[in-house]
This record gives sequence, C-alpha cells and structure tokens, in this order.
Amino acid sequence: MSSTSSPRGRADDEAPPTTSDTTRDRPLGRPLVVLEHVDKHFGDLHVLKDIQLTVHEGEVVVVIGPSGSGKSTLCRVINRLETIDSGTITVDGHALPEEGKGLAQLRAEVGMVFQSFNLFAHMTILDNVTLGPIKVRGLKKAAAEKKSRALLDRVGVGAQAAKYPAQLSGGQQQRVAIARSLAMDPKVMLFDEPTSALDPEMINEVLDVMIRLARSGMTMVVVTHEMGFARRAGDRVVFMADGEIVEQNTPDEFFTNAQSHRAQDFLGKILTR
Repeated sequence: MSSTSSPRGRADDEAPPTTSDTTRDRPLGRPLVVLEHVDKHFGDLHVLKDIQLTVHEGEVVVVIGPSGSGKSTLCRVINRLETIDSGTITVDGHALPEEGKGLAQLRAEVGMVFQSFNLFAHMTILDNVTLGPIKVRGLKKAAAEKKSRALLDRVGVGAQAAKYPAQLSGGQQQRVAIARSLAMDPKVMLFDEPTSALDPEMINEVLDVMIRLARSGMTMVVVTHEMGFARRAGDRVVFMADGEIVEQNTPDEFFTNAQSHRAQDFLGKILTR
C-alpha cells in the first residue's frame, strides 16, 4: 500500500469552496465507517482486496480510479447492498446486520444516491421524499411533508414538489434523490457516481448541491469521475486500482504529487482529456 497522510477538512465560513480555503483546523470526528481487511469476489473475480479504510465523522472521502477498480463495489458493501466474503465493516461502532429490521435501520442511517435516480414514477416528488420518513422513521404525514418541503427547497427543487419524476430533468431528479436520502437523517451519505447518467449541462447543478452538503459537515463517501469535485470538496482522495486502495492523500497532495506510478498514469490520462 502506498503513501497515506492525514485527511484535511473544510472551513466553516460561507465563501465558495476552493482548494486553498478548505483546510481543516480542527480535529476529525470519531471513526464512523470502518472497513478492516475486507475482501469481495464475484465468482473468480477478486473485486475488493484487503480493503482497510476509516471514514471519520464530518469527513468527505472521494474515491476515484479507473473503471473496474472496485469503487462502486466498495460503496455498495458499506450499506450491504453487496455482501463481503471476509473482513469486517462497522458503522458508528456497529457491525453490519445481515437482514431484517437491523438491516432496514442501517439503510436509514446510511443514505445512498445511485447513478440512476430510482424515484417512484407513480408518486409525486413530495411523496417520494416523505415515503421513507413515514414508513421507516414513523414520522406523521404532516411533519414528514414539512421536513421534505424544506429539503426540496434546500436542493433547489421545492417548486417541483407536486410534479412527477418524468416531468423533471435528470439533474432535478438527482437532486430529489439527494433530498430523499437526507430526509432519513443519515449519519453518512454514499454517492455512487451520481452524475454519470446526467447530460453535461446538468452535472454542475448536482455537484453544487453536493458541495454545499459537504461543507455543512455531512459525512460523505463519493465515488466519482469528477476531479473538480474531489479538489473542491474532498477532505481525502482514495485512489483504487485492481480492487485495491493504492494510494490516499489530501486533494492538494494527490493531484500535485501522486506517489504511485499507477496513480500518476491515471492522472496523466484523465487530466489531459
């Protein structure tokens, strides 16, 4: 495993985030997500190899790497959308439950935003967002709707509450998906390439919401190809290749002084496109 340094953090002011103004001058929070010696196979394919990763409360970890490196699988095992073959994963000190109410509770605590929006087409935007808090958290309808409207406003689609998903653009639908996850009051948010299904002009509107969310202190694990987001909002960049964490560092150090030949090669290709 390659060079690793301490993650950095974000400022609390409201200035637009840049590479230079996001340095954390306070200690990281407690370990919130911990993966120890995690292995995962799909048949003969070894997709995660001895993964060791700790995500601290309030930290934004951006996972990058070439296609097929295991990034999305890493994201999916954290809330047990994929099982692991060996090793341990804990969220807020608790091992991942295998099934039943414990697993439902875990998925309430660990929000996830996918490449596709996964909204219920037959339900209004407001109903999509209130469903989880009512069914899983036990919130009364009026309270869930008040909270959901505030979250839709927060992500910039409050005016679309009465519409159906098909009436919204892809960028708007993805922002609704973010609001839906936030409505569950998660301890950590996972993003699996949330902009990959969007048209280019819609990407920034979703990234802007994610940057504001990161700067609000939300713990986030973000699998993405958006290097600008990694630079602006990440506390730590984790570079994966061939199922392994090859290197991890602050964005400044990773993008200007990558240590491994594999990361240097990747950056040489992706940053010159």
